[in-house]
Amino acid sequence: MSQTPTIEVKPIADGYTVRLTGPWNLKALRSDFTALREELAALACDRRCRWDMQEIGALDSIGAFLIWQAWNRCLPSDVSMPEHYRTLFRQWTVQPPLPPASRRPLPSFTTVAGRRMFAALDHLRAAMIELGQLTLDTFYLLGHPRRTPWREISATIYESGVRALLITGLVGLLIGIVVSYLSAIELRSYGAQLYVIDILGLGIIRELGPMLAAILVAGRSGSSMTAQLGVMRVTQELDALTAMGISPTLRLVLPKVAALLIVMPLLVVWTDALALLGGMLAVKLELGIAYAQFLRALPSAVPLVNLWIGVGKGAVFGVLVAMTAAHFGLRIEPNTRSLGVETTNSVVSSITLVIVVDAVFAILLQNVGMG
Repeated sequence: MSQTPTIEVKPIADGYTVRLTGPWNLKALRSDFTALREELAALACDRRCRWDMQEIGALDSIGAFLIWQAWNRCLPSDVSMPEHYRTLFRQWTVQPPLPPASRRPLPSFTTVAGRRMFAALDHLRAAMIELGQLTLDTFYLLGHPRRTPWREISATIYESGVRALLITGLVGLLIGIVVSYLSAIELRSYGAQLYVIDILGLGIIRELGPMLAAILVAGRSGSSMTAQLGVMRVTQELDALTAMGISPTLRLVLPKVAALLIVMPLLVVWTDALALLGGMLAVKLELGIAYAQFLRALPSAVPLVNLWIGVGKGAVFGVLVAMTAAHFGLRIEPNTRSLGVETTNSVVSSITLVIVVDAVFAILLQNVGMG
């Protein structure tokens, strides 16, 4: 008996007889699968063919499916084969048709609004729990100052503050140049060039400096904090801390909040200084205002309270960014998809929250430091 699958075609009075011999299983078909499939498909196109499978030595589901596809998924009426081979084809012959695909209806507006509301309430509940635990840990450290995680706080100050000096300074410098040029173009047409110092001072020290520093820290350090907590969730390090009786909030969240509370006001001052430097350079080139004149006019144009408002905003923004990053980091599930989704949510939520809180500050302090 042949050790390879063969196809023999013999003419008869009213057509052809296609006789299949040899083994038709996975092992034998592995080398000539494509050629046999094409040859079978070409023979099956002729309706005068009669199929003889009595001399097939071995037939498994792979060989049967190959022949079944050549027959266009329909068993010919004039096929000759042993009865135990027919069972391999009968499983596809009697298979019920698949039900038609049904489109899931789109959820209604009420359903979507309800889901969003419950999701927002869940985030609010988790945030309140985080804030409460953070408060308890703070009071605990006040009573046990030797347990303060100074190393974690110092490391976060370095990562979120020192290593962010370059990007915040560069962006502040460029923003100062852009604002100066745009203001100078408009003020020159009204003959009020000196008011560019007021616009730069108030805009940068009171609004743009804190906003730029907070947004950059949220995108750079906030995402890193969320990803760090997420990786610890994936690797079960958070579960290990809990099992050892160590509060994850005390060792992981509190140092980040304390570090950003310290470092964000300093970054705001640094960003303000570089932005004013860029503005001063642009004003000198565009309007011819001397550096000494700019520096003499700046304190009278911008009352000192505006600097404290900007520094205070920076401290608040730092706490918000750290708590938002920790909130989404602790919600990450132990899989890589959740890690990416929650990190993105952390950055978007931090920036949105910073802008909303800044708008609230602008409304509440609209009459402070403006005269």
